[in-house]
Amino acid sequence: MTPRMRLSGRLVALFLLASLCTGAQRPAWAQAAWIERAAASSLPAAPKLDAALDQALSALQRQAFDHPDQALQALRRLQSDAAYAAFEAQILSAEGRIQMRLGNSAQTLAIADRLAQDPQRLARAHVLRAEEADYAGRSEEAAEHAAKALSALAPWCSAEREAKQSLQLGCDFRNAWAALRLIEEKQQGDGAFAQAEVTARWRQALADASGDEHLRALSMGALALLSQRMDQPEQAKRWLTQALQLAQGNPLLQAHVKGYEATLASRQGQLEVQVRALDEALDLANKADAPHVAAYMQLNLADANLRLGQAAKAKALVLQALPTLQRYGDQRPERSARNNLIQSLILLRQFELAHREIAKLDLMPKDQAGKVHLMEELREQAEAWAAAGRPKEAIANFHQERKLNAELVARNRESSLDQLKVKFDSERKQRELELLMRDKSLVERQLANRQLAQQVGFAVAVLLALSLVLAGVMVKRVRAANKKLKANEALLRAQSERDPLTDLANRRYFLAVMEQQQTPQQASFNGALMMIDIDHFKHVNDQHGHGIGDVVICEVARRLSHAVRAEDLVVRWGGEEFLVFAPDVSQEQLKALAERVLQGVGATPIDTEDGPLRITVSVGFAHFPLPPSNLVLPWEQAVNWADMALYTAKSQGRNRAMGIATVDARDTDALTQIEADFDAACSSERVSLIQVLGPQAA
Repeated sequence: MTPRMRLSGRLVALFLLASLCTGAQRPAWAQAAWIERAAASSLPAAPKLDAALDQALSALQRQAFDHPDQALQALRRLQSDAAYAAFEAQILSAEGRIQMRLGNSAQTLAIADRLAQDPQRLARAHVLRAEEADYAGRSEEAAEHAAKALSALAPWCSAEREAKQSLQLGCDFRNAWAALRLIEEKQQGDGAFAQAEVTARWRQALADASGDEHLRALSMGALALLSQRMDQPEQAKRWLTQALQLAQGNPLLQAHVKGYEATLASRQGQLEVQVRALDEALDLANKADAPHVAAYMQLNLADANLRLGQAAKAKALVLQALPTLQRYGDQRPERSARNNLIQSLILLRQFELAHREIAKLDLMPKDQAGKVHLMEELREQAEAWAAAGRPKEAIANFHQERKLNAELVARNRESSLDQLKVKFDSERKQRELELLMRDKSLVERQLANRQLAQQVGFAVAVLLALSLVLAGVMVKRVRAANKKLKANEALLRAQSERDPLTDLANRRYFLAVMEQQQTPQQASFNGALMMIDIDHFKHVNDQHGHGIGDVVICEVARRLSHAVRAEDLVVRWGGEEFLVFAPDVSQEQLKALAERVLQGVGATPIDTEDGPLRITVSVGFAHFPLPPSNLVLPWEQAVNWADMALYTAKSQGRNRAMGIATVDARDTDALTQIEADFDAACSSERVSLIQVLGPQAA
């Protein structure tokens, strides 16, 4: 996996924007903005900035990306100009960034410490520390410093006001933009795309208000990639078109934007468009004398050649780019380069060299990539191992990838449930407030009726009857409101246990079923499990797009539901994987059920907008307790056995089911040994397997 011109980096979500936060949920920098808005006193004076110097320093910092020595010499000349003596903070910030490009992290941090001694320079200090941490691959630390920088800038740069107004108040837009970039990348890396979009739009607004074409084009490119991730292809195309128009006449900026175009094409499976855009970007980078940027393009071209099956060419491109990246100390793309080199070596069957590169990759900080990108690394290496005929390594990588995926799904599920809970709590409190206001109005009316009762007895009786009627209506409305609230809570609970795409049960519901099955007296798992994986699903997404991929997943889910028995439970386990729990089924019935699943899914092509697609699945199944020793297993371990059978089916060529017939294990220790090396156990016939072949192509 390469950066695909993600020059702004790949990170995992950490902070919410001020516009999404209320009360105690605000992070520190958002809380500062809220306090600033509520305070009665006027804003403090903003730090002094020289506009002409700001533009000159910005150009030097861009030059430092490719030619840091030349940029530093030019900066020294500016430092000697007495006219800029009053703007030392601006010059120090630029020097810190240039020193970072030179690989002098210690000097960068020393400059940040010097800036931090003055409260008015604190934001610059935090931004400098954040960018140094980001460049070194310490993404968590980078996001923390970026949040502190926004907190220090909050009095002048706030999401609560228009960007133009912020600049008029003295907002240091460049440092605010830099801090927002790091936070946005963190959110994207964790899959929090809705939050990342708000952050990116704030960043775009600051760039537009400043008029800086470089920042505007980069912001538009980032929004294009984000829109594509959020399944908004038309919006992504509009952002990219605007960025390309803005970059005209500037070869270096054009190279950056062409990198964004290549990334969009890659995600849409348009490999020819991707390669053409990268070739243009490489030519533009060379024309702009930008070797660092050119190395990024070579790295992206290597990734494209891997997807085209040209491993030797990909290896050559990586070996060209890697020395440049190492010379600049750019660790995040270096990680991507080593990942591509590993895939190339595996596909070229240079396994010893591949293992050496894997060891080097493991030594690099995993903080350099968020969970989403670590999963991509593992998945890509697993597919390379599988293509090279090494199922053991492939299975190990697939297990690691699914573990990370489960953590990410759990985190996103908790976030979604928390948001729904906040929404329903807010609606309930609003209804309670309305009821209190109505109760107050009712009491006032009763008091008025009592005063009138002293003068007119008949009027008292009439008004009292009216009050009783109103009280009855209120009680009825309160009951109706409570009934509606309970119905909403039941709906929320049901939605949390269903997969929104396929309407199948999800992993959360399966866990609840397992908890109901187990008792203090009986903790073992009884029944049969069937793990199902759609074959070559990644190719469907790459060649036809995610929309067609969703159609395939939904149709496979429907066919699985028809293939199993009424009492069986079909679960969408995650991505293109499904799990079937079949209680009270014999070994022979289970084999027949696996055959029905293979035939039900693969016998008939699936109709799509791109035409009919032949889709097959691989299945792993087992009956528990495992015969013949019938050892007691918890359900988690039972799922793992079904999973091992599934990956055996995939390594045997896919479009088949592999079932566990018998296991030669007299105790749990023996069972654990078999799990540790399942392939060896199968080879030594300690595990006996059943194979069921799927339908063959006509």
